[in-house]
Amino acid sequence: MEPLVKKRIYSLDFLRGFVMIIMALDHARDFLHFDAFLHDPLDLKTTGPILFFTRWITHYCAPVFVFLAGISIFLQGARKSKEELSAFLLKRGLWLVFVELIIITYAWTFVASFPVFILGVIWAIGISMIGMALLIRLPQKLTLLIGLMLVFGHNILMIIQVRTQEFFWDFLRNGNFAFHPIWDRHQIAIIYPVLPWLGVMALGYSLGLVYKNDFDPVKRKSLLSKLGWSAILFFILLRWTNVYGNPFLWSVQTDPLFTLMSFVDLHKYPPSLLYLCMTIGPALLFLAYFENLNTHWSRMVSVFGRVPFFYYVLHFYILHLIAIGVFMINGHSLTEGTNLIFGIPFKFVVVGEGLALKYVYLVWILMVVSLYPLCKWFSDLKQRKNYWWLSYL
Repeated sequence: MEPLVKKRIYSLDFLRGFVMIIMALDHARDFLHFDAFLHDPLDLKTTGPILFFTRWITHYCAPVFVFLAGISIFLQGARKSKEELSAFLLKRGLWLVFVELIIITYAWTFVASFPVFILGVIWAIGISMIGMALLIRLPQKLTLLIGLMLVFGHNILMIIQVRTQEFFWDFLRNGNFAFHPIWDRHQIAIIYPVLPWLGVMALGYSLGLVYKNDFDPVKRKSLLSKLGWSAILFFILLRWTNVYGNPFLWSVQTDPLFTLMSFVDLHKYPPSLLYLCMTIGPALLFLAYFENLNTHWSRMVSVFGRVPFFYYVLHFYILHLIAIGVFMINGHSLTEGTNLIFGIPFKFVVVGEGLALKYVYLVWILMVVSLYPLCKWFSDLKQRKNYWWLSYL
């Protein structure tokens, strides 16, 4: 039987690499910018356009990455039966949950006692993969319907009155840095809830059909383009009404640019319907129009997209090590205790200290460039070798 796909889809790696590079900018800002934990960069009362859009552009990373993970799950069906793929997703999901709780939480905090376990984007991907281990066994149309219901309908759940700190509710739908005790002196911080991100992954999985061998590339481009433009138009029209799809409204500001900033300032924790339309729509256009792009620059960017997990873990530790350097330059000692920031303990990060934004950009660029040779080496290794454990990295 002919496989579903013949080879790795180049445009998916290109888009994934692109958002991975942008993602590192936001984390560089978190660790290094002097204002990172003083003010919300999206707060129109305290921010400026450059800082606002530095944060805003990184909104594209998490939804695009989760959406592409869904497409990748469909493509893995070319090599695995439903039973094999379901088992793989369950194991890979559990592995990613472990990585988030231990490896990524430690990268954020450098606190070995783990007083707080952070449930971030890797957790969201892992728990969504566990959910997809069940959903892929359903008829594909039903999986698509479930994905649409979760993405388009989860904002309706806001009207249900529940206790703010109810664990079950925060776990499934709210997230948004909800802290819950798990045992003595240990908590979890739920940032990414389950349902909306599972919906995004289910939609990505459903779109994987367009990358089958027998799908006409011209029709694929047309469909992706129509879906992308439709999502953007839907976002503009629904956002304009201020009726549904985002928990807070936009308003006219004293300056046209700030009015635009208010219009595109959307809720990420949890991701609102409008937030997902604003981010997934352009991603679909990217896939439509850059499928056949093959330049030296695009090939370099794609390297990061082929080894996203490897890159993700490395960049966190590099940024925190750089933060130690900034910490020492500011006159601190390595023996100093932790600093509690938004309820999460951080070592070597002090609120109000750090670099100007232009130097954050410089560090970000230098870090990405320095990681390229390592990512290229690991990408080549994955292509040359077929070790089972490489599929988990």
